[in-house]
Amino acid sequence: MKSKFRSIIVFLVVTVFFTAGGSAHDNNRDFPKLVKKMTPSVVGIAAHNPLGAPQNVLRGTGFVVYDGNYVITNAHVLPNPAHMTDKETIVVLSGIGRLPDVRQAQVVKTNEQHDLALLKIEGEPLPAVKLGNGAMLDPGTSIAFTGYPIGAVLGLYPVTHQGIVSAITPNVIPQPSARYLDIKIITQSRFEVYQLDATAYPGNSGSPLYDAITGRVEGVINSVKVKGTKENALKSPSGITFAIPAVYIHEILNEAGLKTAGGRPVK
Repeated sequence: MKSKFRSIIVFLVVTVFFTAGGSAHDNNRDFPKLVKKMTPSVVGIAAHNPLGAPQNVLRGTGFVVYDGNYVITNAHVLPNPAHMTDKETIVVLSGIGRLPDVRQAQVVKTNEQHDLALLKIEGEPLPAVKLGNGAMLDPGTSIAFTGYPIGAVLGLYPVTHQGIVSAITPNVIPQPSARYLDIKIITQSRFEVYQLDATAYPGNSGSPLYDAITGRVEGVINSVKVKGTKENALKSPSGITFAIPAVYIHEILNEAGLKTAGGRPVK
């Protein structure tokens, strides 16, 4: 079992290396600088248990917004409060490697419909991203996202993927037949999401989707279409990833009383 899992990890690392290497961004000489600037704003979202081994279990990715003390991630990345013990808390991990800076985080607001969560973190402000204005990107726009695929195994080592916006699609993926539909799928409100040609992996949920030229964050990585069962996300990724548009980031910030203009906080 261990050897099988190790083979999957090796496959993932090799795949990430090659998929992140060649794309339309080869002609963008400023892209490495953009990634370097973005990386300090990308954080890990973890469940912390002082009695656990390990103490911090990475659940996904997030990114710093507003004044440097707030973080956006996916709502599904957060642990279910009903399944948490009295000693467990949500923490944000920053830095690189297996000894990151650990900060306590409080949930300010969640939006289950758009799968977003806003956290507030303790300590000195971290570098915040600059948000896009919420206008939808056109298909064909060059994008990138940075996060922690399988970070629970590899540690806090940021990985950047590149690609384009392939399409703007409904948030509900069409089902092959009626028997695959359930009440949740039928009743949830439709809204448009980005379909990308870059491959995300477990741990990438909550990663910032940003314009590969301007560096402005234009969305949040939300899900990846999987062939068969969810275990296939590692060994047989479909190469189709979805992201929540930035308009809903602005929405959750505004609902929390955090006004923005030009991608920056307005106080």
